[in-house]
Amino acid sequence: MDYSYILRSALAKTETFASFGFEKKGSEYVCKKLLPSDGFYAVITFSESSASLSAHVYDSATGEKYPLFDMPSATGAFVGEIRMQVQSIIDDFRAKCFVSVDVHEKYVAYIAERFAVTPDFPWDDSPDAGVFRCPNNKWFALIMRIKYRQLGFTKNGTADEDVWVVNLKADADRIPQIVDKKSVFPAYHMNKKHWITVLLTAVTNFEELCALTERSVELVLGKRASMLTSPATPLQ
Repeated sequence: MDYSYILRSALAKTETFASFGFEKKGSEYVCKKLLPSDGFYAVITFSESSASLSAHVYDSATGEKYPLFDMPSATGAFVGEIRMQVQSIIDDFRAKCFVSVDVHEKYVAYIAERFAVTPDFPWDDSPDAGVFRCPNNKWFALIMRIKYRQLGFTKNGTADEDVWVVNLKADADRIPQIVDKKSVFPAYHMNKKHWITVLLTAVTNFEELCALTERSVELVLGKRASMLTSPATPLQ
């Protein structure tokens, strides 16, 4: 079963994997954990290169895979209990061996320092959604809190979790290359031909996020983009 969803909001601390029971095998980390249900164990595999995390359950007596665990359509008290036990291991692994960082506040501070602007909050029904504007009153960034499923994630743990994101304007011809569906996505609730949505979590490279923001401002300012200087340019 795939548990790669945890990699969307947290960074692996591979130096801690050994203490959890993982062994490095080639390009992968593998861990075997006995389950509370007698006669079964789970094998958890993490691949940093492919950004994947999976788990399979085996019968201790025969060494054969327990197939119902990997079948989403399989129901019943026993397979449900097995899944809960594996989920508990995955949750423990996430808590001990990953770092989850919400960069929302850091990003807002960056915008304030770099461009000397603060957000306005135009929607009563979305009080967390903040708009950052250029002097022409056009947006260059929209920060909001949404559900992971609104970015297309419908399976496993984080689908209904909240996540901070920012919508930024981007070069239309570069969007297919920028969007990786790991930290950068087609724009949520905006024109996907000209906007992108970026996660404000640990999986996003902050320097790249700042560069994308800089470009968004340039695109919105148009000919006035030459006014931008470093390290700070008030947009008032």
